[in-house]
Amino acid sequence: MKSTLFRYIFNEIWPTFLAGLSVFVFIVVATKMLSIMDMIVGRGVSISHVARMVLYLLPDIVGFALPAASLIAVVLAFLRLSVDSEIIALKSSGISLYQMLPPVLFFSCLGLIASLLISFIGVPWGNNSFKSLIFQIVESKADLGIKERTFCEPFSKVVFYVNRLSVRDNEMEDVFVTDRRDPSVTNTIIAERGRIFVNPREKVFVLHFQNGAIFIADKDHRSGRTVKFETYDLSIGLKDIMAALASRKKAPKEMTAGELIRQLKETPKRETRYNDMIIELMEKVSIPLAVFLMGIIGMPLGAQLQARGRSAGIGVSLAIFLVYYLCLAGARSICETGLIPPQIGVWIPDLFLLVSAIYLVQCVANERSINLLSGFIGPRFRPA
Repeated sequence: MKSTLFRYIFNEIWPTFLAGLSVFVFIVVATKMLSIMDMIVGRGVSISHVARMVLYLLPDIVGFALPAASLIAVVLAFLRLSVDSEIIALKSSGISLYQMLPPVLFFSCLGLIASLLISFIGVPWGNNSFKSLIFQIVESKADLGIKERTFCEPFSKVVFYVNRLSVRDNEMEDVFVTDRRDPSVTNTIIAERGRIFVNPREKVFVLHFQNGAIFIADKDHRSGRTVKFETYDLSIGLKDIMAALASRKKAPKEMTAGELIRQLKETPKRETRYNDMIIELMEKVSIPLAVFLMGIIGMPLGAQLQARGRSAGIGVSLAIFLVYYLCLAGARSICETGLIPPQIGVWIPDLFLLVSAIYLVQCVANERSINLLSGFIGPRFRPA
């Protein structure tokens, strides 16, 4: 009887989970694709490169969607059982809510394990591979959109004018460049010749100029100076090529747990980067734990939402996920400033979920209505 009930409830959960996860992934991928459409259209990126971009983005997207998909799957499974009065039938047969809990715990544990694997292995691999792929794409088109005898801005706040450009050799003649990346000064470079070099290890482009001068003016143009040079190198990083992409150092999201621990030992505690790495390391465990707790919360919610149907179940689930996500984003921001130690602040959203799970399970097990939600759903929100 127990094994039959276990399989029956579990089979109610996992199809909805896969469907919900697919919908979440599709929506997030669609929004992510908008951020790289400029590169796809402007640089002529191949379909294979686009497919690899999506593949590398998937671990981060799935890790983000798992808590919501887990909650919705369990809520809708128990909502269906509640609407069809199967929960009442089970209770009348002497089966309590706690006896229906094992399949939910098993499903939540599977979600926890999957989320841990994604956090510790998938996300660092995906983010690092995505960054490397973007650099390879740009490296393969080293002219970066620079055109002869045309003012163009191939990088953010860097304007080029080149009288002659050899795409094959990446050589330029009679070069005029205005660099406004530093908000305090504007650098204007005039050179007879220039050439583009690639540094794959540091993931930067180096523009090597020969025989020219740099005109340096402050923000208000009240003072300036001129520096003549025989050779001058201007470095362009990925962050100047595509917004929100990386620096020369690995970002915390690109690091494995071992790399984060090693970097923490070498980074002074007063630096912002130290807090970022602590947050990333803690979230590798706190977010998977949230997936587990979301599954537990879904059981009592689904059991009591029978009068409102599937739309109410999805709405309440998304509302809880939104509150969790806002708590997560708020805790992360506070921890980054150092007002709360990251070792403590990162766990605040999980504490909210843990308290909610205990309260909801006890309410439903003791045949009490969930007071916090009865006002939100309406008078027809009642125990099964």
